[in-house]
Amino acid sequence: MTPFFQSLGLPYEWAWTIATVLGIVIISLLVMFAVAMVIYVDRKVLGAIMLRRGPNVVGPFGLLQSFADGLKVFLQETIIPSAANKGIFLLAPIITFTVALAAWAVIPFSDGVVMADINVGLLYILAISSLGVYGVVMSGWASNSKYPFFSAMRAAAQMISYEVSIGFVLVCVVLFVGSFNMSEIVMSQKGFCLGVINAHFVHPLLFPMFVVFFISALAETARAPFDLTEAESELVAGYQTEYSSMAFALFWLGEYANILLMCSLCTLLFFGGWLPPLELAFLYWVPGIVWFLLKTFMFFFMFSWIWATVPRYRYDQLMRLGWKVFLPMSLIFVAVISGYLMAIGHFG
Repeated sequence: MTPFFQSLGLPYEWAWTIATVLGIVIISLLVMFAVAMVIYVDRKVLGAIMLRRGPNVVGPFGLLQSFADGLKVFLQETIIPSAANKGIFLLAPIITFTVALAAWAVIPFSDGVVMADINVGLLYILAISSLGVYGVVMSGWASNSKYPFFSAMRAAAQMISYEVSIGFVLVCVVLFVGSFNMSEIVMSQKGFCLGVINAHFVHPLLFPMFVVFFISALAETARAPFDLTEAESELVAGYQTEYSSMAFALFWLGEYANILLMCSLCTLLFFGGWLPPLELAFLYWVPGIVWFLLKTFMFFFMFSWIWATVPRYRYDQLMRLGWKVFLPMSLIFVAVISGYLMAIGHFG
């Protein structure tokens, strides 16, 4: 957008500033609208699997239910426990929400449709996503209540455990691509398999890493069956127990923005991003952003499906899976993929 504002006679500095601010506003609004819609989809999918109707009253087909819920929490009173650390208590949901939105700056929705096409985009996402745990830990500690504190400790251990595996999976992808740039990662999948399939996941060495990444994404976002941080039978509502009104809503917005981020990463890293599934000319008639949204929605549907059907893990099972299965497995695959690529002369 910077060249457009320059064409209006603005100097480069002003054109870049206005374009950047406008890009931030547009992406933030789109992500928040997407979050409202996927919460509706989540409830509809759960309803269908449980043989219920789901939201069907507010608006046509219940489409406005999320907006009605948002208005409700906006009008509620924010209650702060008397023993809580008020500053940190209010800062925690703001950090969670802000960090969740910041990661979308480097997500390419289509060819050239990205706010910041930086060369270290993948590292940026890994760094930003790891900051989300701070909001959870701060909320648990500031609430000055035992259940939120237990939940915060669980969340910290859980997120750190699975970020390690996610990091090694990303190394495997980067070895194949040779770049941390998100757009280059997508374009490297063009005709990746037999010149026909635009996806990394079909490679026999990358498919196990896709499975590890997808399951780790469930754990990283504290989604069922790894929702130990909000286990209602043990911790009431976890780190959100003492929150109400918009502070509570910010946690939900941040949580679903992170879930959408992980779904989009599955799409970008393993399923060809905005590229059509097959390298056929007529499939390129469909805009790239449509393919990106369809694939991302497919993964979100899988998240909802798993939530409705898979029972919750015990905490020891969760940690064992992360440290004793995924970590050694991803480490072994880093070595195997490196050896394979050296053997075929991939590095020149």
